[in-house]
Amino acid sequence: MSSPWRVAVYCGAALAAVLAGGCAAEPRGLHVEGPALRPSRVAGPVYLADAAGLALQQPTSAQLTEDVVLSELSWRDWGGPTARATGKLGGPWCRPKCSGSPYDATLTLSGLEQQERLAYYRRATVEPKKPEDLPAAAVNVQFQGIRLSVPDL
Repeated sequence: MSSPWRVAVYCGAALAAVLAGGCAAEPRGLHVEGPALRPSRVAGPVYLADAAGLALQQPTSAQLTEDVVLSELSWRDWGGPTARATGKLGGPWCRPKCSGSPYDATLTLSGLEQQERLAYYRRATVEPKKPEDLPAAAVNVQFQGIRLSVPDL
């Protein structure tokens, strides 16, 4: 065997011995000290970005998409992992009927995304109180898993 190959073989064998010895040196595995990390709490205000990209905090009304408009919102939760409100549901799919009497619904926001000094909800779900009362045109409207815009800061 030539000299460079002999050196390479010996170095490879030595490296394998060191690695094997290092793994066998601590039979109990990795030792970790200190408290476990906890998810950070939301620092700063929490917003909902409507369809126009406006940042809203506990709004009384919001247009989530071109077809989903909520009004008379009354918030039960805000600022945590989920936010919940009850209100009135309307949109172009229900006109002219719901112009005067929109449908009762529950709005749930989720997917809280923490940014540097504030947070935004990323998803919305709208649940009509009586889905059977909605007009046939509502079948084409997305009420579940609505993706909300989150501005890049």
